[in-house]
Amino acid sequence: MDAMTLLHERSSMGKLTGPPPSPEQLEALYRAALRAPDHKELRPWRFIEFSGEGLARLGELFAEAEFREDPHSEDATLDAARKKPLRAPMIIAVIARVTPDVPKVPKIEQVISAGCAAHGIMLAAHALGLGAMWRSGKYAFDPTVRKGLGLGDDDEIVAFLYLGQLAGRHKPLAEHRIDDFVEHWS
Repeated sequence: MDAMTLLHERSSMGKLTGPPPSPEQLEALYRAALRAPDHKELRPWRFIEFSGEGLARLGELFAEAEFREDPHSEDATLDAARKKPLRAPMIIAVIARVTPDVPKVPKIEQVISAGCAAHGIMLAAHALGLGAMWRSGKYAFDPTVRKGLGLGDDDEIVAFLYLGQLAGRHKPLAEHRIDDFVEHWS
């Protein structure tokens, strides 16, 4: 796929089916991620793959987060939390593994670098004909989920990338007027 076509046409796919990406596809996804901008070569990224039973384990972690937030949660709420990861055959959690107090590389720059790594995965998935959806939501910030995934105090969950084969139809790409977003200082 031509690089400019990829950049102009990438879109999120909410409906995904199996199988998950192959080992060869995963290697290509991670190779793209590891090309993210990386000031001082800190490599502030960590990736956790969830597939098969791992998706169910992640769902249990989401349900635990719901219960800790509200011990009176209804069973339907807990079941809905358990099912969220099952919307794709694979999820990759992208973690910003932050090294605090690095001169000239503040935490936000390291988090943005991890975001660029996530975007690299999204672009590579599209180039390979895979479907992908970037999700975050409250679980990305929940202390129970953070602890369950082994995050340090300074680390951040940047994304839960849902990956799989395309299912359903593509929604039309939104057109944006460049002038709505660009300010010129000449």
